[in-house]
Amino acid sequence: MWKKRLAVLAVAAGAAVALSIPALSTAAKGKPAATGAKGDGRETCYGCHEEVKALKEGSKHARLACDSCHDKLKEHLANYETKPGTNLDPAKCGSCHKNEYSSFFTVNYEAQPRKEKGIPTGRSPMQDKLLAGHGFTFEHNEPRGHAFMVVDQFIVDRFQGGRFQYKKGAWGMDATGKAWDILTDTGKKLPETAMAGNPTCIQCKTSDHILKWKFMGDKDPKAMWDRSSDIVAVAKDTQNPVGCIHCHDPHGTQPRVVRDGLIQAIEKDPTANIFAKNGKTDLKVISFRDGFRKIGVMEKTDSRLMCAQCHVEYNCNAGSQWSDGQKVGYDDPRTNHFPLKNAKDLLAHYKKLDFYDFKHAITGARLVKLQHPEAETYAGSVHDRAGVGCADCHMPRMKGKDGKMFKSHGVIRPAHHVKEACLGCHPKSTVEQKSYQIEGTRNYIRGKMRKAEYWLGQLIDTYADAKRMGIGEDVLAKAREKHEEAHVLWEYWTAENSDGFHNPELARDSLTSSIAASKAGVKLLNDAMEPKK
Repeated sequence: MWKKRLAVLAVAAGAAVALSIPALSTAAKGKPAATGAKGDGRETCYGCHEEVKALKEGSKHARLACDSCHDKLKEHLANYETKPGTNLDPAKCGSCHKNEYSSFFTVNYEAQPRKEKGIPTGRSPMQDKLLAGHGFTFEHNEPRGHAFMVVDQFIVDRFQGGRFQYKKGAWGMDATGKAWDILTDTGKKLPETAMAGNPTCIQCKTSDHILKWKFMGDKDPKAMWDRSSDIVAVAKDTQNPVGCIHCHDPHGTQPRVVRDGLIQAIEKDPTANIFAKNGKTDLKVISFRDGFRKIGVMEKTDSRLMCAQCHVEYNCNAGSQWSDGQKVGYDDPRTNHFPLKNAKDLLAHYKKLDFYDFKHAITGARLVKLQHPEAETYAGSVHDRAGVGCADCHMPRMKGKDGKMFKSHGVIRPAHHVKEACLGCHPKSTVEQKSYQIEGTRNYIRGKMRKAEYWLGQLIDTYADAKRMGIGEDVLAKAREKHEEAHVLWEYWTAENSDGFHNPELARDSLTSSIAASKAGVKLLNDAMEPKK
């Protein structure tokens, strides 16, 4: 019965494919079209998967047979309910793309492990006070390389009570590979830890769940995991860091994005989002399995879009509503949301969305907990306007051991590699000159970050004094509003990882606005307390 059905579908789909290929295909133009080996069985697959044919034929991967990455194909053809196996291990891609794979897993010892932001020499020395009431106060570290995305998420003290630890203790901190070869589950909650963690966040850290997660993380009988799934179970099913298939389509090698929240945000606003040019975004959305999964394919590589799958502010947490304080749980789609707004516009966006993350433990202000908004920060910056993408600075071309040139996938820190990152576009400058300019810019913004922290701290302390003195709720409510405003304009920059270098003009504007809002709140409270002193 199934074979007969397949034959009928193949005839019908063949005609559909002929019409759909121009619309879907983004195979490299100007190169001879590669075709697969005759008799490798792909036409049978194409009978149902016309979107795969449109991506694959004529591409650099056209000669690869379906069984290069899929197994159990005979069982699948005999019964379409039996899904074929799909090899998602990055090592599969690495078997051909050796230099890229090796550079991805090469440890960058310049990026220190467990480098806490909330210490005197960290990015945010007053973090514990300013984020009081949130799990990030237990441990909030600067990021390491992509090879550590999964393990660094699982071992942090705010993730499930610190139950996951390195098998070899400190000697395992630079180990790369499968997460559960490196980590162990102690099953024990450590003191001074939080029980945070959610499945949505992990979708940025790994590609392992791409076939097990419905678009936007909604519940579905066909999905193994969703936004409300048990986080420990999801973690145990996660082995690899974000893989090649996050940014490169495995069927045709086209540049792509797979992160559902990003695709949804661009579909909502294709003409005026932060990646659009001349009223259009180079992203063709392709739906698989009746919308169960979607990908966005580009005609040209745009590392701004590709990196924005993770390096972006997004909401993945449960929270509450601004309007009435009602809880927002993981059944709500707002727990997988990409605003694509910068620091100046975020608060208004979340108020319109009717969502905030937590209340401050001292003031009760409704605060948004920000993630890593590099993409929104970069949008509109000097380098962005010049057409520079993330990969131009963070993934320079280099020579492999085989003598071939390739684009490094180790993701360098340009401040430590000025020659590779900067001098290609600034050939008249020296390494010393560019380093001087970079550090001068970052020093200036770090100063504004510290001042914004100081005045937020003053606002919190003054609020506590005013409350003890019995100042009326009308004044306290206005002070909380100033706290809410100042917080977003400050915390955006301790979450963003360039110390303002990605967009120093926006950083200064935002941070000085935070300082002004905090000062206004302090004055409001002091004026109310003055008659009582």
